[in-house]
Amino acid sequence: MIERLPLLAAYRGLTAMLGPFGPALLTWRRQRGKEDLRRMAERMGHASLPRPQGRVAWLHGASVGEGLALLPLVEQLRTRGFHVVITTGTVTSAQVLAARMPGGAVHQYVPLDVPRYMRRFVDHWRPDLVMIAESELWPNLILEVTNRDIPLVLVNARLSERSFQRWQRLPGFISGILQRIDLCLAQTKDDAARLMMLGAARVQVVGNLKFDVGAPPVDANMLAQLSGLVGPRPVWVAASTHAGEEEIALAVHQQLVTRFPSLLTIVVPRHASRGAEIAAMAQARGVEAGLRSRGDIPSRGTGFYIADTMGELGLFYRLSSIVFVGKSMVGHGGQNPIEAAKLGSAILHGPHVANFAEVYQALDKARGAIQVGDADTLARALALLLSDVANLRRTARAAGDAVERLGGASANIVQALEPYFMQMRMESR
Repeated sequence: MIERLPLLAAYRGLTAMLGPFGPALLTWRRQRGKEDLRRMAERMGHASLPRPQGRVAWLHGASVGEGLALLPLVEQLRTRGFHVVITTGTVTSAQVLAARMPGGAVHQYVPLDVPRYMRRFVDHWRPDLVMIAESELWPNLILEVTNRDIPLVLVNARLSERSFQRWQRLPGFISGILQRIDLCLAQTKDDAARLMMLGAARVQVVGNLKFDVGAPPVDANMLAQLSGLVGPRPVWVAASTHAGEEEIALAVHQQLVTRFPSLLTIVVPRHASRGAEIAAMAQARGVEAGLRSRGDIPSRGTGFYIADTMGELGLFYRLSSIVFVGKSMVGHGGQNPIEAAKLGSAILHGPHVANFAEVYQALDKARGAIQVGDADTLARALALLLSDVANLRRTARAAGDAVERLGGASANIVQALEPYFMQMRMESR
């Protein structure tokens, strides 16, 4: 009982008192571009779509990466007769998922973790099965689901050493949450061990769902148009960059253009709103920059092209066989390199890749990736790959093979869920 867990009871009481302030909080967030005005009611548990007839599975992931990782499970659940509702909490994730959601699945924003908001959401959708991704351990979500005896599974579960150390300071709180989860399906043995030490009762290691996610979509006509414009030019992509990494990409471009005069550097900032700022920086250093958001195309005179748009990484990954994956040079834990590797790119990355340590270890070991530490080492690695086509192809092939070998988590998860499917079939007879 929750009454026996003082911290959990206190959390529930505090969030219940915060409920009336939800609209003000959401308005404040909307003014900062963090909420969708048309769908803010969803964040208070008001569904914008009717519940379909039949079985419903609710899948929840925090943002873009977690939401996309759930897509292989959507297809598996649809073949078993489930309708699927996916929830995430960010505007960007809603936009990306809208373009990639398979039929029979819908997106809703997850409610704020307020008891009555969560209760309203669960009462509307009445899910038969709930899966939450990675480490989205929202107490009120978990309580509202388990109070109704709905099976709750933590999928693609991960718990970093840092998070583990933090949770150890609140052992009763975290164990009270984890013990309510029916099954934890962990990415790695280390994740599984940490979850069990914190109180999870049933844990299995199944692998990382992100290896099963399909390649990002592309507009075939746009790809043909840009491929024609780029032609035989040497090209590399700096993807999902963060502040500080665009300066590095620009310095690398200026260093390499003396050796590769027709070089095209494409920068895809993680936050598209920074495009104009990056273009101004390039212009200040005497480099002609094109800005995709204003309709520029990579013409012959454009050496530095800023792709400050949403949902087009698949396009730019297909334009180049070399991708530097950002958030790895500035100490923020790295971004996901799997999609670029699947599309045939050699991977370059900085040393700060803790968020995807398993992936980068596999890529580095297979020689499908090269770690760099600053502008000079990045420039040398690029020069090596651009000047040796055979080496570039070997590296790109090794990257693709490495991520392919690590796939299969979705099949493992579905196998682990089979007892739940069987129980539902028996109850429906």
